[in-house]
Amino acid sequence: MKRHDLTDEEWERLAPLLPGNPRQGGRWADHRTVINGVFFRVRTNIAWRDLPPWYGNWKTVYNRHRRCSMDGTWEKILDGLRAGCEAAEGEDWTLSVDSTVVRAHQHAAGARQAPPADFPVKGTPLDHKPVKGREALGRSRGGLSTKVHLVADQRCRPIARIISPGQHADSPYFRRVLERVRVVRPGLGRPRKRPGRVLADKAYSSRGNRAYLRRRGIKAVIPIKKDQQANRLKQGSRGGRPPGFDADRYKERNTAERCVNKLKGYRAVALRTDKRERVYQGTIDVASIRIWLRDPAS
Repeated sequence: MKRHDLTDEEWERLAPLLPGNPRQGGRWADHRTVINGVFFRVRTNIAWRDLPPWYGNWKTVYNRHRRCSMDGTWEKILDGLRAGCEAAEGEDWTLSVDSTVVRAHQHAAGARQAPPADFPVKGTPLDHKPVKGREALGRSRGGLSTKVHLVADQRCRPIARIISPGQHADSPYFRRVLERVRVVRPGLGRPRKRPGRVLADKAYSSRGNRAYLRRRGIKAVIPIKKDQQANRLKQGSRGGRPPGFDADRYKERNTAERCVNKLKGYRAVALRTDKRERVYQGTIDVASIRIWLRDPAS
């Protein structure tokens, strides 16, 4: 077994979740060898063409990763690995929300842009204004960057993720990332989408976010900003009661930051080199799969 390869125990948990060979075309190359190549690249962030020869043709490994990223195979595998992970906490299932900025390498830019709908004719010059934040890439003082919005459980394992251009704020993505929470229950029953409690820092303190959690019956553990508190006091009785805040439970919010550290241990996550948004999301999912294989739900 090479370094970063799947152990026999990890392969036994992963193999039943992998798709079979396609109905059309030839048989796929060995799943374990190719997926080991994907894990090696995500861990080291080397160029695909520089993959060691024992993983086979680099193009085969890249195509498998790209295909699984585009059709949602990595996400389906994660759903299987996360099944029943909330059962131990029950109604008190607690999640933490946070975000992190990822620097994008210059090779991540320059993905081909589809022609505009107004000019469907092949060969039409792309003289229209490019879409802002295309491929989840943004430009700020530090250059090109992408922001990863993450939901983690109390064992520092990723539950849901979305990405955005790096200069975008955190609060508008609070509801979007929570709506991606989906934990399959073993056996029959609908997937669980609502935790009992959500922890987040001051960046997510807004009336809209608190109202969203209240409508869904989720307890919010979010500190209020000083300017929001001063504005409420300034309004007097019209400002209403201050939102509840459990300082002791808020100490557990660092689980999201520790989950970010786990993900950034994979260099292809810490430095984005993937051009396409969906492929980079797949890279994050592959790193998440390895985290769940090493710390399974049961």
